[in-house]
Amino acid sequence: MSEKTFFLYDLHVHRSDKQSADDMVRKAKEGGFKSFGIVHNVAPWGIQNDDDLQRYIDEVKDYPCYMGLQPAAPGWSENLSRELIDQVDYILMDPQYMPNGNKYGDQMEVWDHNCYIDDPDDFMERNMKWYLKILEHQGEPLDIFGWPLFLPLSIQREYYNLWTQERMEQVIEAARKNHIALEINDLAHTPHPEFILMAKKAGIKFTFGSDTRDERSFRLDYCKEVATLCGLTEDDFYIPVRKKR
Repeated sequence: MSEKTFFLYDLHVHRSDKQSADDMVRKAKEGGFKSFGIVHNVAPWGIQNDDDLQRYIDEVKDYPCYMGLQPAAPGWSENLSRELIDQVDYILMDPQYMPNGNKYGDQMEVWDHNCYIDDPDDFMERNMKWYLKILEHQGEPLDIFGWPLFLPLSIQREYYNLWTQERMEQVIEAARKNHIALEINDLAHTPHPEFILMAKKAGIKFTFGSDTRDERSFRLDYCKEVATLCGLTEDDFYIPVRKKR
């Protein structure tokens, strides 16, 4: 199966001092991408209020791409007006910043190699609660769940034991019930084919995301490989609707 049977796009790229929006437009064109999306964090290190959000909208709105927000945690919309939120094309959230992730009450940065796991089974119980809290999203918009099934480095060797069939089914059902697409993440190489096929059978839509700020954007080697392996087609992908701004 050729990769041309599915959309080639990246909905998880960030601007940085290494990569401007102009750089993204150029790279997307050179790579034959159908589309791409710039996201900006709603977090203490990113957008915190309406002035920040309006500035982001003004900076990105005239580029030929989608515009997204990437909140760090539920409750992100409390200091933002709905009028401005409705001007972005999609909301992407991942579970990488996890509160109370172990018995010591640590705030987890799950992606970091220093993320301390005292008990893998206890972590997974906490992790599942955090996943479901995000996926239920209780009145806040959410379109894409990023980095699904990623585990901290210290317990990745136990990946297939910790991500049981029951846990994967819980994640898929929560995404299906709440009409949330699942990201195939190129940086993390998650999720794996078995999960993708389970989600596809449940009618879940997918996106591609590199979650990058540099020369790695738009590569998507893992995304293309696993999408081809799982037989994904254009019908399996979530495509945002670009808002009028």
